[in-house]
Amino acid sequence: MKKRKKTKRVIPYFGLSMGVTISMLSVIVLIPLASLVIYTAQMSWQDIWEAITRSRVMASYRVSFLTALAASAINAVMGVILAWVLVRYKFPFKRILDGMIELPFALPTAVAGIALTSLTADTGIIGGFFSKLGISIAYTPIGITVALVFIGIPFVVRAVQPVLEKLDPVYEEAAGVMGASRVRIFWKIIFPEILPSVLTGFGLAFGRCLGEYGSVVFIAGNKPFETEITPLVIMSELQEYDYASATAIALVMLVASFLVLFLVNLVQARNTKILTGGR
Repeated sequence: MKKRKKTKRVIPYFGLSMGVTISMLSVIVLIPLASLVIYTAQMSWQDIWEAITRSRVMASYRVSFLTALAASAINAVMGVILAWVLVRYKFPFKRILDGMIELPFALPTAVAGIALTSLTADTGIIGGFFSKLGISIAYTPIGITVALVFIGIPFVVRAVQPVLEKLDPVYEEAAGVMGASRVRIFWKIIFPEILPSVLTGFGLAFGRCLGEYGSVVFIAGNKPFETEITPLVIMSELQEYDYASATAIALVMLVASFLVLFLVNLVQARNTKILTGGR
């Protein structure tokens, strides 16, 4: 009998590594998320429906979803521009600007919220200028969108930047030699290549903006039915010790986030399939 050759694994002690990974994933992600389902399951379907469809809660959904969508759309445009500048141009302090893209990740969200509120209030530097034009930024949906743009921009930049770096300029040069304008080159050659990464960044930014609390709670003003976001409603329910309603509302946001992540992964899988030729 021939002895089977023992295949060497790339990762040594794979079983132990996988066990530790699953354990950490369960403790950090799966168990906390499962607790939402368990708490919500203690309610009847009618109670759940009443908790998640109250007029105040529905208004908070509208504010959260619309501002997150608007901020993510702005980030999709501005993120592409920032990534383009960082990849295609050389200028002084480029490394510093590239590092500042990560600032929203490192900066505490409460600090960002306070800073943005002081800047965009009617007495602030930016808010004072717009208040003379009759436009209020802080304590309005515009202010919420500004805060969400701030915390969401890195997702798009970091998703698009690697794609632009790997993009072969030969096709652009060939199109230029054939007489294509710069605008046509961008829309016909560059944009189709970066579109999947733009959609990925958009989805990640939308998911982050949807559940953002710290940077928004100060600038929103928290007016019920006007500028009250869903995470604040959840906090209000917790402060009133209504854990069942809070978890029911949180479960709605969780499902929405999962749908966004599913669409992002779908886009990534489709892009990978195209790049590998369907293999």
